[in-house]
Amino acid sequence: MNQFAPLDLPSAMDAFLGYWKPSAIILLESELWPNLIVGAARNGIALALLNGRMSKKSFQNWSQPAILPLIRLMLSKFSLILPLSTNQGIHFQLLQAPPFIINFSGDLKCAIDDFGILEGERSILEELQVELAHRKVWMASSIHKGEENVILRAHNVLKQMHPGIVTIIVPRQLRHGQDIALKLQKEGVLVALRSRRDKLMPGTNIYIVDSLGELRDFYRLTPIAVVGGSFLPGSAGHNISEAAAAGCAVLTGHHVGHFSQMALEMQRLNPLSVLQISGEKLGDAVNELFCNDKILEERRTAAKHAYHALSRGVVENVWRQLQFHIFNKSMRGMNVVEQRT
Repeated sequence: MNQFAPLDLPSAMDAFLGYWKPSAIILLESELWPNLIVGAARNGIALALLNGRMSKKSFQNWSQPAILPLIRLMLSKFSLILPLSTNQGIHFQLLQAPPFIINFSGDLKCAIDDFGILEGERSILEELQVELAHRKVWMASSIHKGEENVILRAHNVLKQMHPGIVTIIVPRQLRHGQDIALKLQKEGVLVALRSRRDKLMPGTNIYIVDSLGELRDFYRLTPIAVVGGSFLPGSAGHNISEAAAAGCAVLTGHHVGHFSQMALEMQRLNPLSVLQISGEKLGDAVNELFCNDKILEERRTAAKHAYHALSRGVVENVWRQLQFHIFNKSMRGMNVVEQRT
């Protein structure tokens, strides 16, 4: 059973917590809601923040003298904070989180489970895999508005050298994918759309995935994955570990925000695991992988090995921390209540 949390208003949160009476609340990343946190603490509910992070702008805002007392109060209510990285841990310390509640366990975004594919979807993807079998293929995933220009420019460069190329584009927003398809069709370009279950005909070079929840399945269909949200200034990147887990050669732009830690860790484990590159050089970089099977295989192997190294033990570490700092505390609180009654 699930329930959407209400707006972070005192009355709404009091009613929400009073109805559900949770023993513990686990928040993720940057979900720091003052009334939820203070209300939970007032009711003796244990609080944890996992993969804790905040952007540079958020950190600067919280550091303002007028706001610092609020964030200090909020952070003092947690029993456990697991920051995304050492740098993020320093941010929480500078915002005066109690040092003894800050621990490290690894990045939960590296803990990728295989949920499998529904039978009907499996047959469609297998058909697509057959259609791609004898063609050069690469994928641009999680692209944002404006990044399609970077991807299509690279596609046009590659098509001159590899006429049978297939470029798979997975926009972050469904509507964006349909807008790209409409624009290309007006220019006379043949486009296959996932939502229409289009087949890849010999003259079709662009396949747009305008569907939800299938990104990891499509990573399995391509040897090369370019992870978007990273080529335009102000972008914050997206999870590169999903592509690495699937055994893709992983490329991304330079504007990766808080995913820079993941990229650096993977590159530290093996410099070939992630290639960060500008949009202007993207076509040449993908072409090098198309033309050199040895380099392509080395990058695919490096990405997968780096992913496994980073993901090893993350879930177990997080569970151990939760058990010690949160669940045991919650049980003690319940026992106290029972004794009082």
